[in-house]
Amino acid sequence: MEPADPPGTDPADRAPREQQLSRRSQTPAVSPWLVLGVILLLGASVYVASALF
Repeated sequence: MEPADPPGTDPADRAPREQQLSRRSQTPAVSPWLVLGVILLLGASVYVASALF
């Protein structure tokens, strides 16, 4: 099994698919703003439900 990036090789020498995967792995899977929005939406839903019942 070969290492992903052998010593002494330039990252530009990698295959295009491998470059694309490494580029994507540097970004988070879920945006922190999305998580915050979902938490706020759940809080608002609980607030409205408690006011109704």
